Amino acid sequence: MSGIADLRPLARRREQRAWYWYDWANSAFVTTVQTVLFAPYLIAVAEKAACGYTSDDGRDCARDLAVLGLHIAPGALPSYIVTFSTLLGAVLLPLIGAIADRTARKKRLLGGFTWVGSAAGALLFFVEGTDWQIGALAMIVANICLGAAITVNDAFLPLIAEEDDRDRVSSRGWAWGYLGGGLLLAVNLAMVLLHDTFGLSESMAVRLSMLSAAVWWAAFTIIPMRGLSDHPPVHEVAAGGGVIQASFGQLWVTLKELRRYPMALLFLIAYLFFNDGIQTVVYAASTYGQEELGFATSVLIGTILMVQFVAFFGALLFGRLAASMGAKKVILGGLVVWMVIVTVALVLPEKALVPFLALGVAIGLVLGGTQALARSYFSLLIPRGREGEFFSFYHAMDRGTSWFGTLTFGLVYQLTGSYRPAIFALIAFFVLGGALLARVDTARGMRDAGNV
Repeated sequence: MSGIADLRPLARRREQRAWYWYDWANSAFVTTVQTVLFAPYLIAVAEKAACGYTSDDGRDCARDLAVLGLHIAPGALPSYIVTFSTLLGAVLLPLIGAIADRTARKKRLLGGFTWVGSAAGALLFFVEGTDWQIGALAMIVANICLGAAITVNDAFLPLIAEEDDRDRVSSRGWAWGYLGGGLLLAVNLAMVLLHDTFGLSESMAVRLSMLSAAVWWAAFTIIPMRGLSDHPPVHEVAAGGGVIQASFGQLWVTLKELRRYPMALLFLIAYLFFNDGIQTVVYAASTYGQEELGFATSVLIGTILMVQFVAFFGALLFGRLAASMGAKKVILGGLVVWMVIVTVALVLPEKALVPFLALGVAIGLVLGGTQALARSYFSLLIPRGREGEFFSFYHAMDRGTSWFGTLTFGLVYQLTGSYRPAIFALIAFFVLGGALLARVDTARGMRDAGNV
């Protein structure tokens, strides 16, 4: 039998190439809908429902919406929707991860969550006039399904790449995601900004853009669905009943056994801090640029697009650095750069375009790289057969605690009246995250998880 060639590396490379496309597919929905278009469009629809006009008419809408007996300002509606769906998703993700670990049909889970989520996203096209309720329900379903699908997708990483190859594979996936998301966002922003040229109303241009992102997400998912293989479960936790009941049993066992993986837990706490800092900087960048530095919307849009494409190269660069230095050292180096970014932002002169763009380049370089390597590094600390569960904890940590950074940003702004100390305050998240990550013993974590 020694003369038979080992074809497993070729099979893994084929699956890896297919796997990259899922980051390409879902990132377009994240950038076009979640990041740029959904919130301002839904606010306009909600204002019309509450007051009969929008703030674009030059009048402030002072009336609230009545939602389940609560009074909600139209401007706050998108934040409440995203927060509710994010917290609900954080509760559901561990169960979904346990189900993924107990089934060989992981592809069907990936496709099922994707296509339900993209169908919900496509319903945003029908949000017009005063029908904000359609948008609220559609976004809740789409956001939950997106989190579930990404959890299942990340659980494929340890199955299709050996330990010493995961940094490269994860980085390429993130790079493809930024490229795909940036390309569709550029097309959609052109359609929205030049809607008159295309004979469209601004509302129709926004609705078509959100529809295109949902279709993009659904259509490109066909590639990983065809290229990935179903992997049978390994090291299943003994639990009786059907898949759902057994998954609850496995989840309970895993929660009790988490103390056996202290390095994985320590990394998750570190990730809580530094990832929340990253997400808050990205969230607050446009507000900081417009309100504190006085840049026009066109400059901010151009900067967002630039960050997307720079992040493509940044993710690839970090993957190469990790191959020679190790993922942990490169992540720590990236966190130092994030500290420099928020420090420079504290003293950045008003309307200084070149330094602002340089800051955008720096964000792009470390944005994709730190997140990509965090994913691959965590995969080393996961016991085999528990990929779905542990990545569900990873994303639940991301989603369930993602309000810490924004709360800090808002409180510091409220106390100081300036966005400069507010954005600088986020340095605490990078310092704490980096200090905790530095204490993670990679070799011990791998031994605890039974990895090579």
